[in-house]
Amino acid sequence: MLVATTIEEVKANVRQWKKDGLKIGLVPTMGYLHEGHASLISRARGECDKVIVSDFVNPIQFGPKEDLATYPRDFDADCKLCEGLGADLIFHPEPSEMYCPDFHSYVGVDTLSAGLCGKSRPIHFNGVCTVVSKLFNITEADKAYFGQKDAQQLAIVKRMVRDLNFNIEIVGCPIIREEDGLAKSSRNTYLSKDARAKATILHKALTKGEEMVRAGETDAIKVRTEITNIIESEPLAKIDYVEVVDLGELQQCDVIDGPILTAVAVYIDNVRLIDNFIVE
Repeated sequence: MLVATTIEEVKANVRQWKKDGLKIGLVPTMGYLHEGHASLISRARGECDKVIVSDFVNPIQFGPKEDLATYPRDFDADCKLCEGLGADLIFHPEPSEMYCPDFHSYVGVDTLSAGLCGKSRPIHFNGVCTVVSKLFNITEADKAYFGQKDAQQLAIVKRMVRDLNFNIEIVGCPIIREEDGLAKSSRNTYLSKDARAKATILHKALTKGEEMVRAGETDAIKVRTEITNIIESEPLAKIDYVEVVDLGELQQCDVIDGPILTAVAVYIDNVRLIDNFIVE
């Protein structure tokens, strides 16, 4: 497996792969890889000739009071996981490699980024779209793989690709969970033992909400209320949002009459966790 720290190193390999007619898959990550990332890499390995994993904690998607400095990192472990899964190249640049000192160009998607996580993290998705756009241009990948746990991010990236005519296919992959239902996340490592046990309330609440929708409940307010009540039964949990939105524009709906995304963001002992379910 190749380890590249510069854009030119990646491009040099991509040029040769393209010359050889090979299909390239990209798995964008911020590192500290876990089983969720592994599932994306494995999917890419099964569908593409060459697999690139980006391992970059993107500074421009973090707000001033967020955890950029403390975000977990373990590049050696990431390399072992990627090599074990058959990745061909891991791209691990410094921020200065990705963003020159006079960098002023940003990409964003209106409407879809305004609610859910975007409401409390106003710069986040512009940072995501910008770095993802750069990675698409650097790698010239044919397919890029994203987890459905970050459902808003996935919807935004898909819309950006459609609206801006990127020549790439976006592949959404299922949420990978712990045995007790907690969605895999690098930030789970922030949880104390007690908080980790209490965090399962998210999955419990969303499971009940999904059961209601699949049983035919069309009143989104009832679904939101039930999910909220379950989460609020845990004193350690502080809700950021509980929303039922249409899957197209990610706008809040009161009546469920089409594909929907039900998403939650909850602070458990000051650790922000997100989860969701989709009914199409």
